[in-house]
Amino acid sequence: MQAPVLVLNATFEPINVTAVRRALVLMLKGVAQAEETNHGEVHSTSKSVAVPSVIRLLSYRHIPQQSRALSRKNILLRDRNTCQFCGKLFPASELTLDHVMPRSRGGRSTWENLVACCYTCNNRKGDRTPEEAGIQLQRRPRPFTLHTSRQLMRLMGHRDEKWRKYLFY
Repeated sequence: MQAPVLVLNATFEPINVTAVRRALVLMLKGVAQAEETNHGEVHSTSKSVAVPSVIRLLSYRHIPQQSRALSRKNILLRDRNTCQFCGKLFPASELTLDHVMPRSRGGRSTWENLVACCYTCNNRKGDRTPEEAGIQLQRRPRPFTLHTSRQLMRLMGHRDEKWRKYLFY
């Protein structure tokens, strides 16, 4: 029920990725319809619904300039669960958030100052800047933008063939 589902606007423009559970709620409310389905089904006492892979909203929704909340989940999503110092991929439970400019030196909790970091690199960096610790950032941290969101949708789309025609490969 937590598998990703691509959400399209009424114009077939990709706007979000949600979980199967939320997609089913939108479909049952009559707000969305399934455009592509997976092999599974969800059953209730009176109904059987195919598990969606792609849903489309039935009425057009204006999507304002997208900004995501600054959170651990969104930082890990932006950094693709990769330590920004050693470049290795980790499960979310094995990553921390690191302030590039340490908080003790006036570093703030912003998109541009927080990165995903493994415990080993975080301990090695300590309360220093990356330059002082002799390590280098793999990528400069940036805010989560609509471009970032679409790029992540494309990456997730590699796992599901049914998404490709909606993501403009």
